[in-house]
Amino acid sequence: MRITNKIMQNNNLTNINMNKVLQDKLSTQMSTEKKISKPSDDPVIAIRALRLRGNVTEVTQYYSKNIPDAESWLNVTEGALKNTSSIITNMIAQCTKGSNGDLTSKEREIILEQLKALRDEVYSTADVDYAGRYVFAGYRTDTSISFPMAEKIEYSITQQLDNTAIDSLTFIKTTKPNGMGGYVDINNLNSTNYQDIDLQEKEIEEMEVHRIRLDYTDLAYDDANPIIPTVTRVTGKDAAGNITTQDVIAAADIAVVHSYDIPTAYELASQNPTKAYLIPETGELILGDDIYRDMMSYQDDSSTSTVNEAEIRITYQKNNWLKGDLRPEHYYACSSVDAATGVQTDYNQKYLEGTDVPKQVIEYDVGFNQTVRVNTRVDECFDPGIGREADDLIGVLEDVQNLEDVVAKIDEMLKTETNETTRETLLSRRKAADKALTLTKNKMQHMFEGGITAFQKYLDDNNLALTNCGTRSSKLELVENRMKEQKTTFETLKSENEDVDITEVIINLTSAELTYQAALMATGKISQTTLLNFI
Repeated sequence: MRITNKIMQNNNLTNINMNKVLQDKLSTQMSTEKKISKPSDDPVIAIRALRLRGNVTEVTQYYSKNIPDAESWLNVTEGALKNTSSIITNMIAQCTKGSNGDLTSKEREIILEQLKALRDEVYSTADVDYAGRYVFAGYRTDTSISFPMAEKIEYSITQQLDNTAIDSLTFIKTTKPNGMGGYVDINNLNSTNYQDIDLQEKEIEEMEVHRIRLDYTDLAYDDANPIIPTVTRVTGKDAAGNITTQDVIAAADIAVVHSYDIPTAYELASQNPTKAYLIPETGELILGDDIYRDMMSYQDDSSTSTVNEAEIRITYQKNNWLKGDLRPEHYYACSSVDAATGVQTDYNQKYLEGTDVPKQVIEYDVGFNQTVRVNTRVDECFDPGIGREADDLIGVLEDVQNLEDVVAKIDEMLKTETNETTRETLLSRRKAADKALTLTKNKMQHMFEGGITAFQKYLDDNNLALTNCGTRSSKLELVENRMKEQKTTFETLKSENEDVDITEVIINLTSAELTYQAALMATGKISQTTLLNFI
């Protein structure tokens, strides 16, 4: 085959262009530090790059965003739980002091002020938030645990409990009929008609009563149309799987008795064993002996795992809320009615469907198919009973203080009283007041002893929540370390797949440039020779 100059020129130009293309590719690799600039350069590298980039992005999301966010949430929760543990421990210390029967008035006053401060502080700790989200509020992260200000909202609350919530309380009677259709109280020293207000030592009585202490005080009431709570017990499930209940106390057997009424609910319950009495101001349901024995006999049937036949449900109303009161939607199945629109909102109605109802759990994705729970629900650690227990202790301390004031006032009156008849009446009342004070001090001592046990249970619950929080933090730390390693691994694989060896590229580029220059020189010399040179 005859090779013409034209063929040689075309071949040279083609080879020069190929060298230039190679030089351009190497120059692009050196400037971008990447093996390919478009998928068609190497489809295998391109596909592998997409997969590895997706892995790096996902791991980065876990390691740089989700894990730090979860870690911060857990740290805030742990700090609040530690603070609560300190508060409850301090309450136990105050109970230990209060159980001493030889306390002075000044020491009792110090304990009283301490308990008030601790009671107010314990629930304010529950309102801690992280990035504007209340960490103990379950799914309602935009709703505070307690009311930030006084409000009027009508709530119907169903409190689920069992017979362990029934306790026995010592009541000290300090009143008697005055003979004129009314009653007089040993604490009343305003009247000067001592014959009417005289109380004998034997008329100061001590009695045991049984009660259910509801989790709220100042319940709704209407004297013209009394608001009676409903008290039912769970009996099982029907054929459709719905919970069945029956009345424990008929509505006709429950009466509303105010804390200032005489005779008191405690006296009425001791006289009427088949009746129950609600004290709306203190949130106590006082039980007659027959009702008490009946309710204490309730037991759970171990053969039905999804139903607690020992469960007692009390539904009551509350519409006045003070600053610091706990919001019931974080604890109970309840309903609220908006005063302006009349719209009813139901909360946690699934709580009434059985014992296997899932609670509000917030989990973070922190790894491939791996989650960590970050939230602790308020009902796990901030039991409403903490404040109610403190209220009882504060109440009995104030009773002791009041009776000490009565004794002191009688002593002052005796110093100036000259009428013998009046002095005898005052001395009689002094003995009665002394007896009431002694009995109340004994009651106080026993209540403080019981408070140690009660607060220890709340401390155990709080410590359990703290332990669970610490366990989640430890798990998160392990996941974080693993994600750190995986992030490094994927980034290394991604770099090996996409990035060029810059030293090798520079050598190849230099070689390509030399080849290109040599090709130009060779082509230039050959192109100068034509057919005429051979004639």
